[in-house]
Amino acid sequence: HYYITNNLSTMSAPLTAEEEILLNDFSRTVPRSTSILFHLNALFVSALPMWLFWRIQQLELNTYGIMFGIVTIISTFLMSLAYKNVKYSLKHKIAQRRHAGVTAEVMQQVADASSEKKKTVKKEKDDRVLFKKTEVADLEATHFSIFYNNALFLFLTIILSFYVLKNFSPGANYLGSSVTSACVVAFLSTGSG
Repeated sequence: HYYITNNLSTMSAPLTAEEEILLNDFSRTVPRSTSILFHLNALFVSALPMWLFWRIQQLELNTYGIMFGIVTIISTFLMSLAYKNVKYSLKHKIAQRRHAGVTAEVMQQVADASSEKKKTVKKEKDDRVLFKKTEVADLEATHFSIFYNNALFLFLTIILSFYVLKNFSPGANYLGSSVTSACVVAFLSTGSG
């Protein structure tokens, strides 16, 4: 019992800055700014089918407004979840692919700066490369996640609403196509592929 308590007390020591960066790199949590970006994009893309059914299928806002709101909220939540999942799965793949290019760019910057100042130590160079690689991978994964999930959601919504559910009433068609598309996108985002 004493050994476990003693071992846990040494584990609860404050983390270094490098350890925090490493933990954040492998964490599924996204920064607040990225979360806001995901939610706003999800709200926009989730509202597009509402506009489609309002203008083309002639569903009146005063009659179907509550359904429009509920479906948009559900789709927004599922799309935000999908953005986050795809970003997480892509970030490390992108970082590995961009490693050589980012390393060359950072080494060039360090060489230019070193000619003016003192020599840069290897650890500082590695830290700069890691930071830049993480930054590039994070940005690319965020943008690709938004693009991929939006394209898939809109494609599925159009296929479901105009082909699969075309014989349903317009209200059921909207409900089925929007919610099913968001569920499929969220489900596919959890895959390991």
